[in-house]
Order: sequence, then structure tokens, then C-alpha cells
Amino acid sequence: MILWRGIIEEFRKFLPVSEQTPVISLSEGNTPLIRADRLAKKICPQVELYLKVEGANPTGSFKDRGMTLAVSKAMEKQVRAIMCASTGNTSAAAAAYGAKAGLPVYVLVPAGKIALGKLAQAMVHGAIVFQIEGNFDQALRIVRELCAEDEYELVNSLNPFRLEGQKTAAMEVCDQLGTAPTFHFLPVGNAGNISAYWKGYREYHTAGQIHYLPKMMGFQAEGSAPIVHGHVIENPQTVATAIRIGNPASWKLALQAVDESSGKIAIVTDEEILSAYRALAAEEGVFCEPASAASVAGVTKCSQAGLLPEGATVVCTLTGHGLKDPDIAVETSTRPRTVKATREDVLALLRA
Repeated sequence: MILWRGIIEEFRKFLPVSEQTPVISLSEGNTPLIRADRLAKKICPQVELYLKVEGANPTGSFKDRGMTLAVSKAMEKQVRAIMCASTGNTSAAAAAYGAKAGLPVYVLVPAGKIALGKLAQAMVHGAIVFQIEGNFDQALRIVRELCAEDEYELVNSLNPFRLEGQKTAAMEVCDQLGTAPTFHFLPVGNAGNISAYWKGYREYHTAGQIHYLPKMMGFQAEGSAPIVHGHVIENPQTVATAIRIGNPASWKLALQAVDESSGKIAIVTDEEILSAYRALAAEEGVFCEPASAASVAGVTKCSQAGLLPEGATVVCTLTGHGLKDPDIAVETSTRPRTVKATREDVLALLRA
């Protein structure tokens, strides 16, 4: 039996680790790359469409890739605790990997603006969670100041080891396809992931693992699109809580990624996000959180604009599992109907 060892061991030669680095892993990575023919037929029949399902990571999101490396390097430094600000997924990953390492974890989240599934994860893993009466950007500013003043290790995507770990998803895509895609579509919130993927593709290209580079295509929600608008959004609004960020930490890196790859960062509406969210579940059996579906909404928009050529290979990253935000699923789906416990009553519903 060959066991997957987690991204640090599998991609060690591409990562800033040594024999002295204690590896804190939950066997993250090795997530499915699913060919989405039914969905492609509906939204972009001219391309080969694939879904990189990062919700299959241990805590249900792509954040685990960066967190395994960030926490491993924190252990190497012998820090006394780790800290992050979060809209949800970072807090879940930090709490889980902190628990695995035996490190205290402190989390700041915006009060009332974090999906329950994510908050539950942080709490059950034993993190100390503080809710602030403000937004993510304010929470991040506070934790940055606290980590600069004391022996807390910041594990937000400002931590360079986070992006180093996240770049392995691009490498996996290449290994799974046997080459690089033509286009890679991602949601953009704090903008670390699109930056990390581009780094992974470039390093694989330099190493001779692939012979060309994809165009990086990022999509922000309409009410939370500071990069597209070119200025900070003080009060970002979107149903996609994971990308409800008004001042992305990796703003410049994301612009560099799309510029170097001849890609783009654009806007999708909440309605387009939810339409893609429902289509993913109905056409491909893939249940993702709403923010994930921004990548697929972007494919639809680009296909309608004639930007995706015949025969192109398109990969969409789905950043988190749908159970991260169950309230949206319940609110946007057909509610169960209740009948008496008889064959006749059930049959009447079937024939209705």
C-alpha cells in the first residue's frame, strides 16, 4: 500500500524545508481533479472543463495546503502560539493544524459575518476565538500588530510559507493532467491563492515539468471587488463570505500573476455565483461553498464573451466544501415536503 504523505513530503524539493523542520501534516493535498463534461455542455461546450476540488482537504478547504507548512515552520521556530484573522476557512485550518502540533491558536473573526460551519470547526479544535465588531480587514490589522509585538506567529497569507504550501495545488493539477491547463480560474478574496498557483506553475515550468504556462483568471464578487475597482472597499458585501474582503493582503502579487500570465481579474455578481453554485451540485454532484463557485461563474462569463477558444483546457479551483456554509444551501434549495407516513400519500407526491 502506498500512502499519500501530505504536501510537504510529496513536494519537498520545491518547498523551504530541511531535515530539521518538524512536519505537521493531516495528509492534505492529493485532491480530485474532476472532468466536468455535463457542466461544460451547459456553460462552455467548446472547452475541456476540470474542477480542482479543494474541499476534499482535511478541514474542507485549500487553506490546509498553506497551513501545514506555516505551522511546521512555526514549530521549527519554537513559537509559543499562532494567530490569524479569518472569514472562516483560515481559522478552521489554523485550529486543526495547531491542535495537531500542540500549539495554542488565537483567532479573530468578524462578528456575525462568518459561516457557522467554519466557526464550529475553529471552536471544536480548541482555538480561542474572538469576535470583533468590525470586518476582516480590521481583524487582520489587529493580529498583524499583535504578532509584531509578541511571540505569536501570524499564519494568514501574509506568512510567506502559506503561499509556498498553496502553490502545490498547481503542481498537482499538472501531474493529474500530464501538462498545464490553458486557463486556470479561481475565486479572489485575499488574493493569496491566485498568487500561489502562479508561483507553482512557474516553478514547475522552470523545472521542466511543463512546457507552457496557463493564463490566470481571477474573479471577485461584485460587492467585494477592490482589485477590479482599484481601491479599498470599506464595507465589502457578498453572499460568498470567504471572499468578502475589501483590502486583499496579496493584492500586488495577484496583479503580478495576471499580468505575467496575460490573464485577468474581473467581477461576477452574487446571482452569477449562486447560479454556478447550484449548477455544480446539480450537473456534477460537487457541493462547494458559494465563494468557490465564483471560478465557475467566471468561466460562464468568459465563454459568453467569446474569450475561451475551441479546445482549450480550463481548470476551476473550488476552494471549499459546501458544508462550510450550510445555511446558503438550505436557503437556495427546494425545501422538503412533509406528508403522512403512508404509501398513498408519498405516491400522491410522486405523481403531483
